Amino acid sequence: MARYRKPASCSPETHREIFIHFFCTPASFSLSFQEGQPIYMAVKGVVFDVTSGKEFYGKGAPYNALVGKDSTRGVAKMSLDPEDLTHDTTGLTEEELKSLDDIFNDVYKAKYPIVGYTSQRILNEDGSPNQNFKPEDQPHFSIRDEF
Repeated sequence: MARYRKPASCSPETHREIFIHFFCTPASFSLSFQEGQPIYMAVKGVVFDVTSGKEFYGKGAPYNALVGKDSTRGVAKMSLDPEDLTHDTTGLTEEELKSLDDIFNDVYKAKYPIVGYTSQRILNEDGSPNQNFKPEDQPHFSIRDEF
């Protein structure tokens, strides 16, 4: 797991040190499976702490299959099938993509804190670092609300 430190170029009155976690491998989520640890899952490359929804995402709960990975496709299709529990959105219908955006905004962003990003969000398709990625430029980034 890597960390991003907010640049010091912020104005002094608004500068606040923030750590954002980058989840590079499924092992980065491994704490989600240990009793008493935060429960993490990702949608659209954004990692959420869904611990407050333990009755939905905890061990033995109905949506536990979504935990510990980027389950974007499963969320879009409202599917818990193992082959849908991936970040890959290839072939999703317009309706599924709209559903994904609605659920991302109205459920995950509205209810759960963002704790980081997956490597799919911060790397180019060839695996090289996305030099232009800046968390503060992401459409959902709000220091006040999320960190």
